[in-house]
Amino acid sequence: MSAHVVLAVLVAGFVLVRVVGRQLIGSLVSQRALFMMPGVLLALGLFSLSSALDQASPAQLAFLVLDCVVLIGFGLARGASLRLTATPNGLWQKGTGTTLVLWLVTIGIRVAGGFASAAIWPHNPVSEASLVFTIGVTLAAQSAAVYRRAENLHIPLATQRA
Repeated sequence: MSAHVVLAVLVAGFVLVRVVGRQLIGSLVSQRALFMMPGVLLALGLFSLSSALDQASPAQLAFLVLDCVVLIGFGLARGASLRLTATPNGLWQKGTGTTLVLWLVTIGIRVAGGFASAAIWPHNPVSEASLVFTIGVTLAAQSAAVYRRAENLHIPLATQRA
């Protein structure tokens, strides 16, 4: 396993522990909290993917697109599963049992997709470079769902995170 892959796995682990932990414990939701992490992950992921895309076959790119579509669906589902509450400080989110199950399934699908990709294409640079990007994709979808729900419920975002 290359140093690049190890670093991506460590970043992914840190992000997931931080994000999932905050959601399950509950936290105020600011604009920064909704969009900073997904934006940074998407940017880092695109940077990582940029060197791998020119080496990718159409089938590998299709697999990546399918992976992203599935992860977007789970991100939207997680966003719908969070309990949103208005507080004097703004929007509060708290995960439910469904949120936890959806996170576990999301992680399982991403891991299974990585193994399937490695089995089909043993030296697939796209699969190795896509981990951070795909986490950014699923978090961006979840954030979009939370933002949309907060707007529909007329709950203002928190001005700062607690």
